[in-house]
Parts: sequence; C-alpha cells; structure tokens
Amino acid sequence: MRPTTRLRHMIESDGIHLAPGAYDGLTARLVEESGSELLYASGGAIARSCGVPDIGLLGLTEIADRLAQMAAVTSLPIIADADTGFGNAVNAVRTTQVFERLGLAGLHIEDQTFPKRCGHLDDKSLVSTQEMTSKIRAVVEARQDPDFVVIARTDAIASEGLESAIDRAHAYLAAGADVIFVEAPETVEQIEQIAERIPQPKLINMFHGGKTPMVPRERLRELGYRLIIVPSDLQRAVITAVRETLEAVNRDGDSSAVQERLASFAERERIVRTKEYLSVGA
Repeated sequence: MRPTTRLRHMIESDGIHLAPGAYDGLTARLVEESGSELLYASGGAIARSCGVPDIGLLGLTEIADRLAQMAAVTSLPIIADADTGFGNAVNAVRTTQVFERLGLAGLHIEDQTFPKRCGHLDDKSLVSTQEMTSKIRAVVEARQDPDFVVIARTDAIASEGLESAIDRAHAYLAAGADVIFVEAPETVEQIEQIAERIPQPKLINMFHGGKTPMVPRERLRELGYRLIIVPSDLQRAVITAVRETLEAVNRDGDSSAVQERLASFAERERIVRTKEYLSVGA
C-alpha cells in the first residue's frame, strides 16, 4: 500500500496515530525501529540541525534534500512540514510537486506570512483567509495522487484569537484541506472547543515546554483528533546527550565516563545497515 494511502486510512479511522519528529536519515531510521507507524519531518528540527532557528531561513531545496535522505531510509509514511509553501500559491504548488516526487505521504501548510517562525514563538503574523484558501486550493489541485494528504495549519490563536482560528479552519476545509491543524492552543478548554466545533479530522502538536498543555492520547482520540505530532523531543534529547558526552570527553580525554549511555559500535553499524550495503555484489 502506498504511504499516501496508509496515511489516508489513518485519518479516516476512529483511531489516533502518533508521529515522532525526525530531522535526518538517522533519526528517521530510529523512529521506524521504535515501532512507530508514522513519521513527522519537522521543519523546525531540520532548521535547528543546520544550526539556525526556525524562522524560515531554509529554502525549499534545502528542506527537500533532507526529506529525500529521510524518505530513502524508511518505509514509514512521512508527513512533511511545508511551512508556508515557501512563498505564494505558485511556490506552494511547486513544493507539493517536489514533496510528492520524494514519496512523502502528506504535508502541512500554514497561514503565516513568509518567512514564518516557530508556532510556539510570539509575534507571528498571518496572511488573509482569502490568500490562504487560494493557496490550499492550488495545492489540492496540484497533487497527482488523490490520497496525498493536505493538512492546513492555522496559527491564528496567538494573534487573532480562538474564534478566528476556528473560522479560518472551516474556510480551509471548504477549500479542500483533508485535515486541520490548529497550532498552539493554550488551554485544555481550547483543545476541547476546537474538537467540538471542528468535527473533521484534526492534527495536534504535543510536546513539553510549549504553549499547549499535555493531554493524554486516549482523551485526544475521544475528542476526534486523529494525528499527534511530537516535533522536536528527539532533537532535544540529542542535545542533552551530546552535551553530556562532550563534558566527559573534554574533562577526561575520552568518553569512558558515559560509555554505558552510548550505542555500541556494532549497534550503530546495524542501525545504518552497513552489513546489508556491503553485501551488495559480494
């Protein structure tokens, strides 16, 4: 079954599906090995892995290169962060075409102005509802595979309030979006109101330290959310692990003090399938 079809079946079911956020080929491999059924390609995590903040500094080709690495090493359906489509409706159409060619299962596109910023940062600005609906219609019409999932994200809560976010969500659904992603609700009550007033499939962003409170997965399923993304927790774990290892190396001259927390040489090579590659043509 195509990744697009697998993702579409997920959003049309009554279950809830969690997508850990990966940002390169290695983390994509680890997400698949963990038993996850879905993968989220986090634009913010990709940006930070390049040493820059999530404020729209990377272009389409830079993101596409990283997505290609990820798609090449996992069989999981990938939901990709398409930011604003990297420009206007014409740019969004090209983004959709590129992402489809890479074999991704779907994308989410947002209503911030370009360049955007992380959804949990302050001082976001939005395009008009009309501009965003035109962009969504263009993306929907551009896809070649009808199962390719188009997720419309609105960042309106922070700048325009919950009512505007819900109004925008309904307009985006009418424009052809398959799933709605209302970014950064700030209370459990907002999460519940979004669920009550938008019965269509919904995606929600869950991670510690952001503006959105943690809600148990089963409760989210009951409310009608179908997809959960956890964008950057893997990267935050990596930052901590690298710092701890560097502290040991700089202090002792080697990593013996943290050896038990390091993957073994053999495990590392197994994850990247060194033996399988070397057996080709042998």
